[in-house]
Amino acid sequence: MPDLTLLVVLLGFVPFALLATTSFAKLSIVLGLLRNALGPSDVPPGAVVLVLAALLTGYVMLPVAREVASASAPALARVDPGSAWSWRSSNVQALTSALQAGKEPLRAFLERNSGAAERGTFLSLLQKRTPEAQQAELSERDFAVVLPAFFVTELKEALQLGFLLLLPFFVLDLVIASLLAALGMQGLPANSVALPFKLLLFVSVDGFRTLIEALVTGYR
Repeated sequence: MPDLTLLVVLLGFVPFALLATTSFAKLSIVLGLLRNALGPSDVPPGAVVLVLAALLTGYVMLPVAREVASASAPALARVDPGSAWSWRSSNVQALTSALQAGKEPLRAFLERNSGAAERGTFLSLLQKRTPEAQQAELSERDFAVVLPAFFVTELKEALQLGFLLLLPFFVLDLVIASLLAALGMQGLPANSVALPFKLLLFVSVDGFRTLIEALVTGYR
């Protein structure tokens, strides 16, 4: 029973771990901003945005998942299937070795896709909260540095991409509002009138394919 309780508690942290260590946050923010840029209508629906973000996250993280599985496979092979959830020392050592081996490909992914400025900032913050005798052991490759640096970099890049997405739609809204004012039709909602033109613009430039390709290939 204690083993099962611990397992349930650990599984509760899985969504937070996936959100912090994958591309899902950035992809969902960018797609959400695109949805808002199109107008007040639910096009596409929020559930569709989340599903698309999850699918694209799978494309981005698949190579990393393969590297993690390959690195941790030798250690996982030593786990006794008959008592996988018991606290046998052999199983604990095997699982610990698997985690140590599997975290290196993930660390490399986080490091490659985090900004140097963000890593420097979090390294400085970590050093200020670490005793001086232990500061020499810290580096920019520590998980306590690369993980928050990656997440902050993802948020920054998502907002940058969101600005580039919102700008043409904002200009189109201004043009439509100016035309309606010039024609004396201020009573018509500019967002509703502009929506068909926004959809036409986005489809004509093959927006979804271009955006998806840029998002997925943007990861190193």
